[in-house]
Amino acid sequence: MKELQSTKDYIASPELLRVADIARALQKPLLIKGEPGTGKTMLAAAIAESLDMELIVWNIKSTTKAQDGLYVYDTVARLYDSQFGEGGVNDIKKYIKLGKMGEAFRSEKQVVLLIDEIDKADLEFPNDLLWELDRMEFYIPETKETVRAKNRPIVIITSNAEKELPDAFLRRCIFHYIAFPNADMMEQIVRAHYPQLDQTLLTQALEQFYRLRNRDLQKKPSTSELLDWVQALSIGGVNPKLLRDTLPFAGVLLKKTEDLDAARRQR
Repeated sequence: MKELQSTKDYIASPELLRVADIARALQKPLLIKGEPGTGKTMLAAAIAESLDMELIVWNIKSTTKAQDGLYVYDTVARLYDSQFGEGGVNDIKKYIKLGKMGEAFRSEKQVVLLIDEIDKADLEFPNDLLWELDRMEFYIPETKETVRAKNRPIVIITSNAEKELPDAFLRRCIFHYIAFPNADMMEQIVRAHYPQLDQTLLTQALEQFYRLRNRDLQKKPSTSELLDWVQALSIGGVNPKLLRDTLPFAGVLLKKTEDLDAARRQR
């Protein structure tokens, strides 16, 4: 894999790139686990950019079914057309819309397919994808058509580790865990978003942020909360010296009442 040349470089460690190369060579999905804000999604974008490939993103929600990624049969549109005299209603192919996995299979060129936050879906979702991920094909009974991948996509799957994935699914993946960024790495991340941020403010904010993460909290603040917080501190004109003993705009960092109470008691 050629060297990355973008703001995504901070997540492209040599080890991570080697793992991505191995997953590609073995033709297995690369499963990336880590806390929110550790760069899992950016990894897929970095790999696609480095290989000059299109990135197709399938964002998973709690209601997402495996079928959604393959195809959708729009029966409502067909019924509407039949009622209002539109022609061609017998051509069912007109009402078949490929999902993100279907698009990746049909692409004339190899693409990077990101299945983002797979652990948001129900427990059966990963197992429902096993056949398609193994065989790189799926069947559409409405049209009696089998869709086969023209070029096997590079599949990257992310998980926030909110719940365990099935063993059968894990056996088919190459696994990599992205550790939460240390203070030096986090400073680079913040600087990439806010290059004009006062250095003293950033230094004190990072110290307070990591002190909080070292506490026994129900929900530790993540990168996204830190980015919002430093922006709030900057907009609010907070004196960096105050951050040694106080926690201004605490509700930006901490989202649980119990955590807010614990932070106030321990100051």
